[in-house]
Amino acid sequence: MTTTINKEEIQKFSKLAEEWWDVNGKFKPLHMFNPIRIKYITENIKKYYNIKNERPDFLTGINILDIGCGGGLISEPMARLGAKVTGIDASEKNVNVAKLHSEKSGLSIKYLNSSPEKLDEHEKFDIILNLEIVEHIENINLYIKSCNKLLKKNGLMFTATLNRSFSSFLKAIVGAEYILRWLPIGTHDWNKFVKPEELENFLSEEKFSSLDITGLNFNPFTKKWKQSRDLSVNYIICSLKN
Repeated sequence: MTTTINKEEIQKFSKLAEEWWDVNGKFKPLHMFNPIRIKYITENIKKYYNIKNERPDFLTGINILDIGCGGGLISEPMARLGAKVTGIDASEKNVNVAKLHSEKSGLSIKYLNSSPEKLDEHEKFDIILNLEIVEHIENINLYIKSCNKLLKKNGLMFTATLNRSFSSFLKAIVGAEYILRWLPIGTHDWNKFVKPEELENFLSEEKFSSLDITGLNFNPFTKKWKQSRDLSVNYIICSLKN
């Protein structure tokens, strides 16, 4: 298989494309999830680059690739912090929504209808964001290999996904889709979830070393997400290209 694109997954998200920026729409859970993702990413970037005096644009000079960017929910915050951002998505509808919203927001973001294996590998990035994407692709080996080619040596990659566990089946599938109806039924395929040790093996095979792995847990009482040692459902890995 020479592509990472799962056409069924692309069609699924293309149908929802117009709702990306509706904070009370189908992507409400992702809007709730966004602050903790941004906090984790920026904390690790500051730590790695030894950024002590935080300016509003402290990501200036850093070139970021956001893979599976959707409507731009992560691309835009990164651009506001000063980063040069390229967002790619296999759904043309998602890319069009992202372009329109960034223009309305006055942000300069390069959006492309593409997948990592199709991107020109002569352009290298300082940081790659793979957020809630690996559970929706085909051929994870090719995907990680393609990311490696697009990342500069000693570059950082953030990979956030769902663990294939009993807890994730109960919370992410039964709870979020069938009971709470936070997500459309069929949003996730539990069999495509990736265990942390599996993901670390994929990364290691492509010469990535894990700098940190953290669980991201939702508190139903406060309605907020927090970082945790519990990796049983959502987790994120910060890795370094050696």
